[in-house]
Amino acid sequence: MKFLKQILDFYLNSSIHVALSCYALVRVTFHVFNIQYDEAMALFVFFGTIVGYNFVKYDALVRVKKKPIGVQLKIIAFLSFISLVLVGYYFFHLKRITQIVSVGIFLITALYTLPFFPNRKNARNWAGVKIYIVALCWVGATLVLPLINAEIPFTANFFIKCIQRFVLVFVLILVFEILDLANDDPHLQTVPQTIGVKKTKVLGFSLLVPFWVVGILSFDFHDLIINLIMVIMLMLFILFANPNRSKYYTSFWVESVPVFWWLMIEFL
Repeated sequence: MKFLKQILDFYLNSSIHVALSCYALVRVTFHVFNIQYDEAMALFVFFGTIVGYNFVKYDALVRVKKKPIGVQLKIIAFLSFISLVLVGYYFFHLKRITQIVSVGIFLITALYTLPFFPNRKNARNWAGVKIYIVALCWVGATLVLPLINAEIPFTANFFIKCIQRFVLVFVLILVFEILDLANDDPHLQTVPQTIGVKKTKVLGFSLLVPFWVVGILSFDFHDLIINLIMVIMLMLFILFANPNRSKYYTSFWVESVPVFWWLMIEFL
């Protein structure tokens, strides 16, 4: 049992799970816009997420705090290096405009991690900004990039789906912020720190209404039912979220929501 827990912890700590969630959202994008499966695009996002998230999580730990590197961190570093090589490989299989936009998303991720401005903290520590940067990066990587690479024109439907995707990621992050309430620096001014847990939950519930209503606009009964299941699932995660929950509540179960969404589309 201890060995299985170690495997699960490595799976989560190495960002493979969150990368799978991003991959799942790319597959959802393919389905929604009737794009043929694009391996280079999907795997570019998958391995790019591993590199980006591990950079964000462990850069300060190693570069700033000078923490000793243990065995697991060395393995994660090796995995991140292999992922970086694969990101480079798939990068050159993307269209030029997709490459340019993906570099822009990378720069936002770097801004989130590194203090580019003198005497300023990185964007991750800017009060009240974190949730919007993360949500925008997810929308860019899992929806904008696949459409650009497939040369799909930016119609009204595209902007509607961007809002829907942004709301989904925003709500998922709200659950994370509720659980991290006791550990987050008060200066971050996260949503629960600013308005409290109860109002944060109300906000999450309120945002899920337009998330589902947007699905109605597709006039696809199959997708409408799946989106309704998604909304109910998310509402339950919000309802039972509290700072005393195990880390697996968010790092595994909540981050599995995009994967459930993709699997429902594929098999229901």
